[in-house]
Amino acid sequence: MKDIKLNNGKKLIIRTAIKEYARDLIDYVNQIAKESDFLTFGKGEFNITVEKEEDILQNHFDSGNMLYIVALIDDEIVGSLNFGGGHRPRIMHTGEFGVSVLKKYWGLGIGKELVKYMIDWADEGKIIKKINLRVREDNKIAIELYKKLGFKKEGIITRDFYVNEKYYSSIQMGLELD
Repeated sequence: MKDIKLNNGKKLIIRTAIKEYARDLIDYVNQIAKESDFLTFGKGEFNITVEKEEDILQNHFDSGNMLYIVALIDDEIVGSLNFGGGHRPRIMHTGEFGVSVLKKYWGLGIGKELVKYMIDWADEGKIIKKINLRVREDNKIAIELYKKLGFKKEGIITRDFYVNEKYYSSIQMGLELD
């Protein structure tokens, strides 16, 4: 767990997502799905039961190469990050993550703090040696953040997103850890 004081004076808590957060996480994801076209899912596309979400959270908790964290302000989930590592020995050292923040909290550095927390977790855990991500090519703010945190552009995936009858490419980025 980590406490951070934000520029707006609020206290942000970053902690592991636990099974008791399952319902709130589902509500959170359904909210962010309405707020951003940069996600891999949109409004009404996240159909999951509380039981399934509890299983996902437990699997992440039990694994040494998976992480699911939430950012809380006044006990409300305002951001989350989900990192999944490989399941086979040859790829256990690598994985990909997704991060999101409620729109009313954009610009406060919450996404940056979640990614930094994940990088520290990976460094301390000694399993993860490569963190990957895909970011839509027109998400300039996120791309700049990832660069500042040490991620490097590794390639382009064409037509990776299809939103509002338009295709978007994504940039594949990675961070190597030693």
